[in-house]
Amino acid sequence: MNASLTRKKFLINGSIAVAGVLFGRDALYAQPGTSAAVPSPAPSPQSADNVPDFPEHDPQIDRARVKRFVIAGHFNLLAVQKMLAEDPTLINGAIDWGNGDFETALGGASHMGRRDIAEFLLAHNARMDIFAATMLGKINIVKAAVAAFPDIVRVPGPHKIPLIAHAEKGGARALAVLEFLRPLVS
Repeated sequence: MNASLTRKKFLINGSIAVAGVLFGRDALYAQPGTSAAVPSPAPSPQSADNVPDFPEHDPQIDRARVKRFVIAGHFNLLAVQKMLAEDPTLINGAIDWGNGDFETALGGASHMGRRDIAEFLLAHNARMDIFAATMLGKINIVKAAVAAFPDIVRVPGPHKIPLIAHAEKGGARALAVLEFLRPLVS
């Protein structure tokens, strides 16, 4: 990638390219009050190799540190609090356990039924997901997600743990979610 391409230039050029795809090249170059005289080029073939190279942002967080944070998210609130105080960038750090099995500390807390850890993480800007909402008994979020995406009830969470297992781990406070999900997964 061209080193002189700044993020601002990238975003501007990318926006122009997207507008050209959405509205046609003619709409981008036509003068107000005139008809476009330049014909649109034929669409270029799409391929796996035709993917833009996005500029790098900040350096990645150390994998070992993220791994310790995610593991702590399963069972150790004090460790989560201490690690997050030392490094707030860990909040949404994810570890890939292999084969696309990504997990965050919130994901670990959710499938272990650790409401205390999940609520702490959410209070510190963790990204809410359907698995955490399910374990926490957030019936309105779960119903809205299912209404929008009915097959979400079959989407596996971290470690391929199903959504209904998260509801079961939520205990009494997730009972309404569990009762809502049962007929959908049977």
